[in-house]
Amino acid sequence: MFALYSSFWVNLHHVLYEQARLRTERPVVRSQSEAAKQGRAPLPLEALTEKERHDWNSAVDEYEVKLAPHDLLFDQDLVLMNDRLAEMGDNESAEATGFLPGVIAALAKAAPVYRAHWWPGDDRANREWIDTVAPLVEDLGASISRRLSAIYRSPWPKGAIHVDVCSYAGVFGGYTTLEPLHITVSSRDPRNQGLAAFELLFHEASHGLADPVRDALDREFQAQSKPIPRDLWHALLFYTTGEVVKRMFAGSGRELYKPYAEQNHLYERDWQTYQKALDRDWQPYLEQTTDFGTAIKRLASDL
Repeated sequence: MFALYSSFWVNLHHVLYEQARLRTERPVVRSQSEAAKQGRAPLPLEALTEKERHDWNSAVDEYEVKLAPHDLLFDQDLVLMNDRLAEMGDNESAEATGFLPGVIAALAKAAPVYRAHWWPGDDRANREWIDTVAPLVEDLGASISRRLSAIYRSPWPKGAIHVDVCSYAGVFGGYTTLEPLHITVSSRDPRNQGLAAFELLFHEASHGLADPVRDALDREFQAQSKPIPRDLWHALLFYTTGEVVKRMFAGSGRELYKPYAEQNHLYERDWQTYQKALDRDWQPYLEQTTDFGTAIKRLASDL
């Protein structure tokens, strides 16, 4: 169902991007506390030689100017870059990427420094994360994929979904891009540990399934002459995956599971109204006591 990788080049790219973003975030008061919660911090450079420190800082400088101002998910060049790096073997050279000269030079300078000092620990953390989540996918993945496909009225993607497991994967701990479907997820983000790691995989995969639901919501809100609430679709994805995983865990005799959105207080901050509407209007559809069309209409009426 998932092909899980710990790729040197994808990890290096995301670490350089994170280090560059941390530089640009420092003037923002809230960013440092938020970064600390996510386990993010500037990498220690004391153990590096003078040349290594120069090469590393030069690479981060390039990322700070060229790439850090852009979003990993919404900037098409960064999406294409991540897809290209995912195709590369660990022993290929930066020149094989075909990127702009400055980016190639940054990757080439940073690669030996990262490989010598941080990659062994990052690779180990990635593989431990994979070893934790893989048995759960083997046990429950087929059942959950069938249920999500039925809910979203969309077939599960053919072939294994490519997943890159990284030290850093954006401020939310993971993101998914489409065509091809490509998941990037953080092994070190504290939100992505234990059973939550399993839910996160299926939440990210749902981004490739849920277009029929999003399209139905768009049509219904337009029919009712109402604006479509911001983030409703994403809240519905979190809610749906969390409920399905919780029930599957309960049915398999595992511990009582609190879904990711509840663990991380998403409903408490921004989505309180959505949670109430989803409880009232979408939950009956998940429980198969009402049909899809009725659930969509009720959601649009209540919001």
